[in-house]
Amino acid sequence: MQRTKKTIILALMGILLFLALFLFKVKGEMADFEVNYKAGHRLWLGETLYRTLDQHWQFKYSPFSALVYLPLSFLPLPMAKGIWYFVVLISIGVLVLFSMKLALPGPKGNIRLAAIAFLILGKYFLRELQLGQINALITAILLGMTWLLVRDEDAPSASRERTAGLLWGLASALKPYAVIFFPYFLLKRKWGALAPGSIFLAASLCVPAFFYGIRGNITVIKEWAGSLSRSTPSLLTSQDNVSLLAFLMKWTGHRPISLLIFAAGATALAALMLWLILQGYKIRRPALLECTLLLIFIPLLSPLGWDYTFLSSFLAVVLVIRHITIIPRLGKILMIVNFSVMALSLYDLLGRQLYAQLMAWSVPTVNFVIISGALFYLRLKKAA
Repeated sequence: MQRTKKTIILALMGILLFLALFLFKVKGEMADFEVNYKAGHRLWLGETLYRTLDQHWQFKYSPFSALVYLPLSFLPLPMAKGIWYFVVLISIGVLVLFSMKLALPGPKGNIRLAAIAFLILGKYFLRELQLGQINALITAILLGMTWLLVRDEDAPSASRERTAGLLWGLASALKPYAVIFFPYFLLKRKWGALAPGSIFLAASLCVPAFFYGIRGNITVIKEWAGSLSRSTPSLLTSQDNVSLLAFLMKWTGHRPISLLIFAAGATALAALMLWLILQGYKIRRPALLECTLLLIFIPLLSPLGWDYTFLSSFLAVVLVIRHITIIPRLGKILMIVNFSVMALSLYDLLGRQLYAQLMAWSVPTVNFVIISGALFYLRLKKAA
C-alpha cells in the first residue's frame, strides 16, 4: 500500500512537472506540429498538402499521415498543441515501458538502467516534445511490434504475428522510414506479418482518395514524391541531419563521392545484418537484437535522419548497458566515453559555436555507429 501511494505521488509530480514545461516553455514552440496541424486542415478541405510557398516549413509526410492531425485541426491551435504534447509524452512513456519489458531483468534493474539510458538520450526526447514531432509515437508502435515478435518466438501465434505486421504497416504509413523492416520480414519468412502489414500500407495510399477523389489522390502522391526529391538534396548538409549520407556530405563536400561511399556502406551494413540474422538461429529470442539494430539504422540510413530521431535507439542503449560486462576493457572505456559525449553534447552546455562545430563534424552519427558495433559484438558473443 505504501509503495502504491509513493508511485501515485511520483506520477502526479511528473504530470505537474511536464504540464509546467508545456505552459511555460513548449506551448509557444512546436513548430513541426504547426506544419502538420495545417496539413490536417488542408486535407479536410481537399487542398494540396505540398506547397513550395511553405519553403522550409513544407509538409513532408505521406498524405495518410495528415489523417492523424485531421481531428486536431478542428480545435484552436493552443488546445491542439496541448493534446499533441501529451500524446508525445505518453508515447515516450510507452516507448520506455516496452524497452524495459524487452530488455531488463526485474523491477530494480528496470528503473536503474532505464534512468541511465534516459539521461544519455534525454535531449532527444525533449527536442521531440519541443518540436511536436511524431517519432516517439512511431517508435512506440515499432517497439510494440518488436514485443509481439519476441513473444511469438517463445510461443508462436498467428494472431500475434498478424498484429505485429499491422503495427509495422501503420508505422510505415505514418513515416516511410519504417519500411526498413520489409526486407527483414522477407529474410525471416514472417509472411504472417508481412502480408497484413503490406496490405495496410498499400491501403493507406488509397485512403486520402476520400478527400481528393481517385485522380486527385494520385496527383497528391506525385506531389509528395516531387516535394521530397526537391527538398532532400538541400538538406543533406543541414546541421541537424546526422544520417550516414549527411555525415559523408559534411566531410567530403562532394555529392557523387558521398553517394558512392554511402551505397558501399549500406551494402556492407546489409551484409552484416544478414550475418547477424543467420547467427540468430542459434540464439533464443533473436528478434530482440535484430529489431533493436534496425531501429538504430532508421536515422542512419534515412537521407534525412534528424538527430532527435535517434530516440529510436533507447532500447539499444539499454541493451548495451545491460551487457556492458561482456564487452572487453577497451570496449567498455570506449562505450563510457561514447555515452558521456552523447549525454553532454548539449547546446546550453557547449554554447552555439562549439555545438555547431560538433554537429558539423556529425559526431552523433559516430556515437550511434559505435553503439551499432556494440550490438554486433553482443551477437558475436551470442549474448543477445
